[in-house]
Amino acid sequence: MDHPGGWADLPSHISPFLFQIGSFQLRWYSLMYLAAFGLTYFLVVRRIRQEKYPYTPETIQDLFIWIILGLILGGRLGYVLFYNLNYYLVHPLEIFLPFEFGNGIRFVGISGMSFHGGLVGVVLAAVWFCRRNGIAFWNMADLICPTVPLGYTFGRLGNFLNGELWGRATTMPWGMYFPLDPTGQLRHPSQLYEALFEGIVLFVVLWAIRRKSPFDGFLLSMYLIGYGLIRFVIEFYREPDAQLGLLWLSLSMGQILCLLMIGAGLAVFWMRKTATERNR
Repeated sequence: MDHPGGWADLPSHISPFLFQIGSFQLRWYSLMYLAAFGLTYFLVVRRIRQEKYPYTPETIQDLFIWIILGLILGGRLGYVLFYNLNYYLVHPLEIFLPFEFGNGIRFVGISGMSFHGGLVGVVLAAVWFCRRNGIAFWNMADLICPTVPLGYTFGRLGNFLNGELWGRATTMPWGMYFPLDPTGQLRHPSQLYEALFEGIVLFVVLWAIRRKSPFDGFLLSMYLIGYGLIRFVIEFYREPDAQLGLLWLSLSMGQILCLLMIGAGLAVFWMRKTATERNR
């Protein structure tokens, strides 16, 4: 389909590969994930040293191993359960194996990760690690939460460079064409909206109040509520998953999960505030 170039056509002119040697490919997306984890670790260690948290960088390194594992497993299982359960009930081997089984075996790679599933996986991994090592989970969560959103900026930029998870059709002058979009429509660059608001804006807010937490768990509750609200709004500009479309009250699955996330944040706030007041 013919369409004008320039800003609108920018994603089609960006290679998803940083470089490629033979069959080996280094994708921008992979590099963005490494940058996100590296920056988050740097900020957490900075807080430990400047704000006198009772942890060592070695403890954080060990925790991050489990967090990354929880993110990968939770993100993948979350996608399977929330977004494409019917397909994977028929093709269960493809949940974790990068092959398609039919007339022979064909390598297809693993595609599909859920942010909300990854969040559940991270929380469960952190709870397990903290209990195993005698660490107060709520305190550790408040240490890490203000540093996390900035990592989303890199992740969403990776989505943009990959030309995936594009927005809904638009006539706005900053709309873009994405080469993998079979309809060839001008679309909202919703990945950039998310990079800005879920990443930079939420980070600035949480970082600004990080020393003003009235009780352990406060920053975790603000993170859950803040991300849930921002993502809920941006989902109005993001194309729903094709296999699901819009669901209850014309909301996307992402919006429904964000409502649950906001509810979880409010529950954490009430529970931790009540517990703190009771112990005074």
